[in-house]
Amino acid sequence: MASVPSLASTVQQRLADALSAALPEAGSADPLLRRSDRADFQANGILALAKKLKGNPRELAAKVVAGLPSGDLIEEIEVSGPGFLNITLTDEAIVKTLAARATDDRLGVPYAQNPGTTVIDYAQPNVAKEMHVGHLRSAVIGDAMVQILEFAGEKVIRRHHIGDWGTQYGMLIQYLIEHPHELDHEGAEEVTGEEAMSSLNRIYKASRALFDSDEAFKDRARNRVVDLQAGDPETRAHWQRFVDESKIYFYSVFNKLDMEIRDPDIVGESGYNDMLDETCRLLEESGVAVRSEGALCVFFDDVKGPDGNPTPLIVRKSNGGYGYAATDLSAIRDRVQNLKANTLIYVVDARQSLHFKMVFETARRAGWLNDEVKAVQLAFGTVLGKDGKPFKTREGETVRLVDLLDEAVERATAVVREKNNEKIALTEEEIIENGAQIGIGAVKYADLSTSAARDYKFDLDQMVSLNGDTSVYLQYAYARIQSILRLRGEAQPAAHPELELAPAERALGLHIDQFGETLAEVASTYEPHKLAAYLYQLASLYTTFYAECPVLKAETPAQVENRLFLCDITARTLHQGMALLGIRTPERL
Repeated sequence: MASVPSLASTVQQRLADALSAALPEAGSADPLLRRSDRADFQANGILALAKKLKGNPRELAAKVVAGLPSGDLIEEIEVSGPGFLNITLTDEAIVKTLAARATDDRLGVPYAQNPGTTVIDYAQPNVAKEMHVGHLRSAVIGDAMVQILEFAGEKVIRRHHIGDWGTQYGMLIQYLIEHPHELDHEGAEEVTGEEAMSSLNRIYKASRALFDSDEAFKDRARNRVVDLQAGDPETRAHWQRFVDESKIYFYSVFNKLDMEIRDPDIVGESGYNDMLDETCRLLEESGVAVRSEGALCVFFDDVKGPDGNPTPLIVRKSNGGYGYAATDLSAIRDRVQNLKANTLIYVVDARQSLHFKMVFETARRAGWLNDEVKAVQLAFGTVLGKDGKPFKTREGETVRLVDLLDEAVERATAVVREKNNEKIALTEEEIIENGAQIGIGAVKYADLSTSAARDYKFDLDQMVSLNGDTSVYLQYAYARIQSILRLRGEAQPAAHPELELAPAERALGLHIDQFGETLAEVASTYEPHKLAAYLYQLASLYTTFYAECPVLKAETPAQVENRLFLCDITARTLHQGMALLGIRTPERL
């Protein structure tokens, strides 16, 4: 496994060395290199440096240029304006770097230098409740960040903090005790997710109706909550049945989403029950939390209610019950002290930002978070309908996640079937499989190609379109390359660094070379939309290359090989990048 330095980092290093040689007093100065539309790169750092040292920027630029070794890497450097450097690389350097990438499974992408341990808290459905469109973003964004950080070499621990505790379980358990066969599955070997959810929905509605109309049942249900919290074995066993039934349903939804969710990663609210008392004691003893009107609270100077009075984080209520804050703070203690995490990422709706700001600040005051251990909320916006309003059904209900995914797959399958012809000749089985990969990919990509913090419109027509910034456009680009490579046969295409490149080949090659740098940025800023933007640009540059540079009908055998090599490394980069977003790339479309 050999990591390959990018062209940009090699140029940056050479410029920095030449700067230090020309101006020893400047120490290690940053040449501020970036991609440019005037040349391959532009370096803008000389102007600021000359100002600082009261020199002439153009003279300094000329000195730096004179100090650069000529030959293998840089074709031409032009000094423009007040000391900007426009740098054009040799075609040979571009092709050689790509050839080095092609020999490595990871395309020469280096591992992070100091990997740590990150806990990602994402995909947090609630027991005995249907998953809706709001759960989609947490699952999709969280899963992409898991893949990207693991690829960077980070140790990632997944946590699905499911809602599995609280007063409503008293009502559900009491109903099940009085109607013991409501969760039985007569003779069924395998229960589907739909069947499990429909049983849970039925019990929820029936128990709710009873709770609202029958005072005696309401009392029994409330007493049952006390039994649950006290750990009564019969009550806990019934509670576990609700959790297990819900997991059948969760797994069926995540399976549709093409995501792996493992049992040990599900640690719900109940997983921290044994820590709540101690968390409160530690906060009170250290003075971080204080008693106020019988409740245990943490106050903040900058958090005030509409009346101007401070709004505290309530860790324990005046009736002795614990709020979400106690669970969230206990989870932080567990993740930092037992799982030894350096970073905690919470993929949670932006509407909970104030809660998490207060929880993180409390954990810092308590010493559980510090300069070495940080917590980040990867806050996401709302899913909107085509009309720009929060996404609801015509009846004003929340949209069920399964319905949405099924419809996406249905639409995508229709697109695949329509595009199928004698030349492609997909079988019915392939049409169905590709439809699923394209439909689910379309939903994920629409989410991931928008900055997480922004709201986005859920528009299936747009998502499964072959034009524009959609995953289908990227999947078709990949499949098109595969069909060209199939025509060529088995031989691995060879790179030819001695050839001159056409402009479209250069643009494609330079972009492919930026894959590792893009991933490093996405892993450090937790912004998967930047990877989606990189891949869309890659597919667009490939489309231009394909239109302008004949591949199999190129002028010489060496040029055919070199262009096939460019096709192959583009496909591998697309495939790897899409996989990190959790999206599959069908071989034939």
